[in-house]
Amino acid sequence: MTHEWNMIGNIAVAFGLSFAVGFEREVRGGAAGDRTFALIGTAAAAIGAIAVARNAGNAIAGVVTGVGFIGGALLFRGEAGVLRGVTSAAAVLATATIGVVAGAGYLLVATAATGLVLLALEIRYLPVLSYLDSRRYVGSVRSDDEPPGVRGVRRDRPPGTPEPRG
Repeated sequence: MTHEWNMIGNIAVAFGLSFAVGFEREVRGGAAGDRTFALIGTAAAAIGAIAVARNAGNAIAGVVTGVGFIGGALLFRGEAGVLRGVTSAAAVLATATIGVVAGAGYLLVATAATGLVLLALEIRYLPVLSYLDSRRYVGSVRSDDEPPGVRGVRRDRPPGTPEPRG
């Protein structure tokens, strides 16, 4: 019975950690929010806890497959065919991983992973760390996809649209 209470504690930690990631996505207008992320993290933790207890690693592979479908549902084409929702889809995968790790009982590892995920999601909004946001440097260096003599990536036209002459 004590072992089951430990599992419940691990799942509760996964719920809190995944809710935190979902809260960030909700605040930033992501395609999925706190409830979705909490559900994914909690379910992954429950499956992870049982998989570890029953030595059934294939169950964790099932989590990854299921999360792939959820992540795929978050992706859509926006203006000019630009793919949107990739960050939320990646955050869903990270949250499921955090859930599995917490469910397996590695609470410190799950907490550290959550901190790193939140750092990756928030780095461009933190005053000092915003210098690490790669978008700051778009246009100041030549892309590998550009011919020599051309600098910067134009974001005001769809890909493949020729440069206006004038």
